[in-house]
Amino acid sequence: MDSQTSQSSQAPQSPHSPHTFQVDLRGLVDLLSHHLYSSPRVYLRELLQNAVDAITARRAEQPDAPARVRLSTDGGSLRVEDSGVGLTESDVHNLLATIGRSSKRADADGLQAARSDFLGQFGIGLLACFVVAERIRVVSRSARTPDAAPVEWTATDDGSYTVRTLPQDARTEPGTTVYLVARPGAADWLSHERVLSLARDFGSLLPYDVRVGDEAVTDLPAPWDRAYPSPATRRVALARHCHELFGFTPLDSIELDVPLAGIRGVAYVLPSAVSPAQRASHRVHLKGMLLTERAEQLLPDWAFFVRCVLDTDSLRPTASREALYEDEALAGVREALGTTIRAWLTGLAAGDPERLAAFLSVHYLGVKSLARHDKEMLRTMLPWLPFETTDGRLSLEEFAQRHPVVHFTRTVEEYRQVAPIASAQGVGVVNGGYTYDSELVEALPSVRPGTVVAELDADTVTAHLDAVDPAEELALSGFLSAARGRLDPLGCDVVLRAFHPLSVPALHLDDRASRHEQARAEAEEQADDLWAGILGSLRSSAPRARLVLNHFNPLIRKVSSLNDPELIGTATESLYGQALLMAQRPLRPADSALLNRAFIGLLEWATHSESGEEGRR
Repeated sequence: MDSQTSQSSQAPQSPHSPHTFQVDLRGLVDLLSHHLYSSPRVYLRELLQNAVDAITARRAEQPDAPARVRLSTDGGSLRVEDSGVGLTESDVHNLLATIGRSSKRADADGLQAARSDFLGQFGIGLLACFVVAERIRVVSRSARTPDAAPVEWTATDDGSYTVRTLPQDARTEPGTTVYLVARPGAADWLSHERVLSLARDFGSLLPYDVRVGDEAVTDLPAPWDRAYPSPATRRVALARHCHELFGFTPLDSIELDVPLAGIRGVAYVLPSAVSPAQRASHRVHLKGMLLTERAEQLLPDWAFFVRCVLDTDSLRPTASREALYEDEALAGVREALGTTIRAWLTGLAAGDPERLAAFLSVHYLGVKSLARHDKEMLRTMLPWLPFETTDGRLSLEEFAQRHPVVHFTRTVEEYRQVAPIASAQGVGVVNGGYTYDSELVEALPSVRPGTVVAELDADTVTAHLDAVDPAEELALSGFLSAARGRLDPLGCDVVLRAFHPLSVPALHLDDRASRHEQARAEAEEQADDLWAGILGSLRSSAPRARLVLNHFNPLIRKVSSLNDPELIGTATESLYGQALLMAQRPLRPADSALLNRAFIGLLEWATHSESGEEGRR
């Protein structure tokens, strides 16, 4: 038979006979281009993949067979020629014209091919080329059946194809040549510059000789597999490779080698900080062919500070061959690569503290994330991880050596309101309000036995402040009573203490329990009878927030000498609002209203005082 079309007639079938699916090729191409593949650029990967697999199949039987792929362009057309195993007419009907059937499942002679040797596994094949081409022509000669005549398969995007045998001299050497003619508006995808760029992007690590015209595509061995005169030369070469690939010069390079998964590559450490929530994208090659530039699930979440490029021969691709299939193999690789990066960190801590310090100055969050779940890593990094403390920026190890009790706060706001006071009283406090910090402080005793860790609360701070002489406090009882009466509706007590620094007139102290109780009371006040009853049953006996007045401060001494209860109340509200602002606490509507009321009250008092002075004159 010299020709055949996909629209051949079929004999009538009985109502119970099985029917064959009818495929709308144009609809399928639209599905591929808009939903399966991320870009038309994958058409060239499919062509390279078919060529490389054909060469692999031929070399399995003829180890000395040539291994070359040649691409050439000519005004909106592309020719791809390989020296692979080739096809017979029967192969063409079975493989090129049957959607979903792959020569990688079983070869034309019925022999099972080793799927691990091939790149393609899904049998979509040349269909991807219809994304950019309106006509595909394939000319092939079989290496397995040398006497068979060359065969030509021509398909168009309307779903039809023809097959015919050619004269023996039409193609003398085994192999396959694919000709593409661009569809309207897609000629740029078949231009020389675009084809060369795509071929180098997809095929730079392919094991065979691939060229576009006279320009080489492959660049072997891979940068991480090359021999270099010295470690310094290797670092410089890999840094150059990273800059060309990712656009940045890395802080360091980490060798990746997982023999069981057939993985070789390198992880480049980012030179600037990134958000832990940002998913890293890595370049993954499958048997030399670029699979994806956006492999997000390759590394553990904590390793967000590196970008990887690697080649593997074992991980499974998805149907689009643009991502990795999530399975046990990928989970094992993720764990193995995480172990490699962890070992690199440990090695820096043991032998190169300067490079470790440079790394941690940028990526301490990543290491803290890892140390939360890895006690050995926490123990190793303890002398190096920086924390904000009342003694400055220190490691937990150094801070614990200075203080018998490691106090910490859970929020930045709590730390800011107590840090100046605690420091002046000799109380060491760690700011646990940043990402991961409170968890690491609480884990400290597990890796440093004997260390006492305690969350700082209002009682602890107040206990470290000096009490005022009882006689003096008794003399100020009227002032304190007026001040407490003014702040009582806000759920805040007033306490008089003497502490340093003198410049701080008042300190607002509370803890999570008191804030929760305050929020509950506000909700109860605004709720209807039913919810008010429910919220009332949840009333807590937690201590209330406190406004601690500094008896050493000159302003407090002046305010405490006032005799006007209304003016004392206004001044107390002003001190309360100023203490909240100094602690950088978020203001509730009631707090904002209080500040406005106190400000206006002080203005009225000042204006009234001036008027009185004028009248007396």
